[in-house]
Amino acid sequence: MAVAICAVTVVLPGAASAEPTAVAGNRGAGVERISVAADGTGADDNSVGASITPDGRHIVFSSSARNLTPDGTTGGDRVYVRDQRTGQTKRIGSYSPLQSPVITGDGAYVAYPVQWMNGDRIRQYQVSTGATASANCSAHSCNQPSLSADGRSIALVILFRQPSSGQRIEVQGWNGTVQTVANLHHTHSSRPSISGDGRSVAYQDGQTEDVFVWDRTSGTASGPVEGPTTGATFVQLSDDGSKVVYLSGSDTHVHDVRLGTAQLVPNVRGVAIDPTGRYLLYAPHHTNGPSLTLRDLQTGTEEIVSNQPASARTDAVSAGGRDVVFQSTADDIVPGDTNGKSDVFVRHFF
Repeated sequence: MAVAICAVTVVLPGAASAEPTAVAGNRGAGVERISVAADGTGADDNSVGASITPDGRHIVFSSSARNLTPDGTTGGDRVYVRDQRTGQTKRIGSYSPLQSPVITGDGAYVAYPVQWMNGDRIRQYQVSTGATASANCSAHSCNQPSLSADGRSIALVILFRQPSSGQRIEVQGWNGTVQTVANLHHTHSSRPSISGDGRSVAYQDGQTEDVFVWDRTSGTASGPVEGPTTGATFVQLSDDGSKVVYLSGSDTHVHDVRLGTAQLVPNVRGVAIDPTGRYLLYAPHHTNGPSLTLRDLQTGTEEIVSNQPASARTDAVSAGGRDVVFQSTADDIVPGDTNGKSDVFVRHFF
């Protein structure tokens, strides 16, 4: 079925554990390196910025390595999708990403901003065919894409330079619809995050340090979710739209959209939440312990993702907390890691 984004350029047809052991593929618990060549050797340059689909099958990341696919590249960062079921890695597009790529929940589409002649553009790619489309940015720059589960809706930020600086957060649909989420009179990052069904968008007003949730049906935003007197930094909206993760001071808060209440996770920095809103990935503020930990918000139990120095981004946790993707320069997470570069890993819990 051929569908298109508005004004597209081309039609798009338990308890804490010790450092895990390595595994081949996703057969059982453990950790494996994702940024590898077809022969299993490590990437020959840095790989970063990974996200995983809810079912854990597809992982998207960027890398300046040239040996991840047989065709290779001549240098510069490129975007890759790893299919965990087939063990194949595919390069997506020929442009260098300006921000980390995002992937739809079904693994069918990838989007990321690229440098363009008259301003940055967001390019969206169909993974199976390589067909492309560009979001409608008019004569302005756009960035910070977030995709719905099927890719039919994309939340993005359009930046205005003239006559005065500012931004507009929009949701654009394949059916040609364009809805304004918010107009902000500054260029601080707003980090829009769209729910899987495309109905909700959470974002921050980086100037006032407030977090809001916009409802597509009513066309209105609620918030600030953290209250009127507290400063907050937005992290992520869960894929089901039920939870909003934000930071305030040295603590992480998980806001329940339906109940209007928040669960406090003290003295940690929330990094990502799984699609169901139950599992929180966080990093401690101190350095004398695990660098990444996954917490079950219902039971309070935790699992260590990595004891070695590591980092992760949003959309790093698959549904039910089964898998977590992260990046690290450590050379002792898996055997044979001798490339001396930043690699992408996935931690399987079962």
